[in-house]
Amino acid sequence: MHRISSVLFVVAAVAAVGCGRTPPASFRANLVEASAPTGEKDLISADQALTPDQQKQVATILLAMFGTPDDPVALPETGLDEAKLRLAAGPVRSDIVGRKNGLYREHCAHCHGISGDGLGPTAAFLNPYPRDYRPGVFKFKSTERADKPTHADLVRVLHNGIPGTSMPSFALLSETQVDALAEYVKYLSMRGETEIALMRAYFELDDDAQGKLPETQEFLVAETLVPIADRWKAAADAAIPVPEMPADLDLAASIAKGRELFYGDKANCVKCHGPTALGDGQANDYDDWNKNVFKIETKLAQRSGGDVEAAERQWIAAFERVLEGDALRPRTIPPRNLRHGIYRGGRRPLDLYYRIHAGINGAPMPAAKGTIPPEDIWHIVNYVRSLPYELDGELGADRPMVARDRF
Repeated sequence: MHRISSVLFVVAAVAAVGCGRTPPASFRANLVEASAPTGEKDLISADQALTPDQQKQVATILLAMFGTPDDPVALPETGLDEAKLRLAAGPVRSDIVGRKNGLYREHCAHCHGISGDGLGPTAAFLNPYPRDYRPGVFKFKSTERADKPTHADLVRVLHNGIPGTSMPSFALLSETQVDALAEYVKYLSMRGETEIALMRAYFELDDDAQGKLPETQEFLVAETLVPIADRWKAAADAAIPVPEMPADLDLAASIAKGRELFYGDKANCVKCHGPTALGDGQANDYDDWNKNVFKIETKLAQRSGGDVEAAERQWIAAFERVLEGDALRPRTIPPRNLRHGIYRGGRRPLDLYYRIHAGINGAPMPAAKGTIPPEDIWHIVNYVRSLPYELDGELGADRPMVARDRF
């Protein structure tokens, strides 16, 4: 805590950047969250956003607790390995023995951004957008819906990539390098979650606090950081229990049972994935990363009285004035086309079991847990895996032209 105290009460002079030199990398503030920390306030109203002094206090606290992109800090309470962070952090370079450093900036920052906000220079051109790590929400994992991914989950995504997206496989990197990148993703997420927690804490202050957060170890570490870190540490104990698929399972009967569940009222997969499983069901929802930004668009439309052009003008002005490029235009999240046989969370039967059991955190995909018996989820898995090859279903041999046109 000595480092935190020194940073909080000492103003460091910023050295002048020489002509032609690149300034040191810095983390960008979460201005979407600063504009509406509770998620319920009017996102465009300046009196309901954090003041510049409050944003400065958050930045100072985060500097003390997490350091900078070039000089990361891992307090003991985080459980992070600072040696791994230093291998991933900083500019791209090689050390005295030729070991590559700056792995995150070399392989990840152009999409996910220096801050892990999903706002790298290529982000706007990608669909789906790169992941914003700051809320600490991850889709593809082996743990229950609301729990953090395990370290192995992050390593698996880095190693395999995410099919159907711009996220590539980093299987050519060494095990040590992939491990360091996974650790750095956890670091960016913990930092982002801490930033959000601090911003939201301003709206819970009493009048005696005079709009300023307490700069004490109890508040900053025990009350704010430790609960975040503990959720990451508990990930290994939140693994989804998976019953074994019966060895003598009749696959044809299992697929038929899965189809019944897919279209039935309990699993109700048809609602989103559609009667043809092409993902043409309900497709007007947003994932959690786009919802806060979508609220801005909604309020602007309401203020303009339904005038689309006026709403568009206000939208642009709002981003220039309030968000300053801290967000991309929101996009809806279409349900997966299961006929393609492309599964972003992995194509193993086990991966599909995880997705169906727990749903997809941060996305509209609901959990079957509690509505479908665990052993019956295997039937849905088998039916989903059969869909790209189905010959006698909704898009079967009786309607080949429809199948071809829809694909």
